[in-house]
Amino acid sequence: MVWQEAIALTIVAMTAAAFVWSRFRPRRFNFQRDTHCGCTSASQSFPRQSIVFRTRKGEQATITVRLNP
Repeated sequence: MVWQEAIALTIVAMTAAAFVWSRFRPRRFNFQRDTHCGCTSASQSFPRQSIVFRTRKGEQATITVRLNP
């Protein structure tokens, strides 16, 4: 039983270390986030589409395509 507890605690410790590392690791360079170039205003000039799927058990599926202004 001692070796099973040791392995279980090792797995828990490795998982906790992975979560801590992912929280505090250096992030990748993101041009928009790091430079604040204002590129979001350019992307908003294009119309955006969204697709909505609605279905219920025993009914026919409904697919709606919306064009957001």
